[in-house]
Amino acid sequence: IGDRWIGGGEPCYIVAEISANHNQSYERAVEIIKAAKNAGADAVKLQTYTPDTLTIDSNREWFRIPGDSLWAGKTLYQLYGEAYTPWEWQPQLQKVALSLGLDFFSTPFDATAVDFLEQFDVLAYKVASFEIVDLPLLRKIAKTGKPAILSTGMASLSEIDEAVKTIRQGGSEQIALLKCTSAYPASTGEMNLRTTALPQDPPPAA
Repeated sequence: IGDRWIGGGEPCYIVAEISANHNQSYERAVEIIKAAKNAGADAVKLQTYTPDTLTIDSNREWFRIPGDSLWAGKTLYQLYGEAYTPWEWQPQLQKVALSLGLDFFSTPFDATAVDFLEQFDVLAYKVASFEIVDLPLLRKIAKTGKPAILSTGMASLSEIDEAVKTIRQGGSEQIALLKCTSAYPASTGEMNLRTTALPQDPPPAA
């Protein structure tokens, strides 16, 4: 990614996730990027979506958040409307990151997000756990030829295998798989940090 090699024997590559932590304040987003630099991060990452690219504006039961979380009772549309990073900010935030010597990339959630991110030539693409089975999105990312980082927390081994094959067949060989536990926050008993490739799996390609 950029001028950094990532893999066995290389220094740890630390990515700071901005996500919704800006609370819809551009100035706060800039401060988060500066804080990431001061903390020693190598890169910052956004998420590129809008409420309309993720869900529909519905108040029906299936589109409301259950339980007793901070978001309980809100609709998904409302949640994503509060959480998304305005697209017009993103090229500017990239400039801020690059000026500080940080790599910058994003998680696209649909094809329009990939097209948008290609306009300012992000260095890589992150695939969220839920999207690892979105094969058209993976093909779209693969066509860019950029490195792809895949979270695997929601996927079975066969789904991970299919995702990797899809990206390779699409023309990209630079793939990183993240050991991911899709629980927020995850308990230590759920993390399984010692998870490794199964013995019968072939070694990763160089």
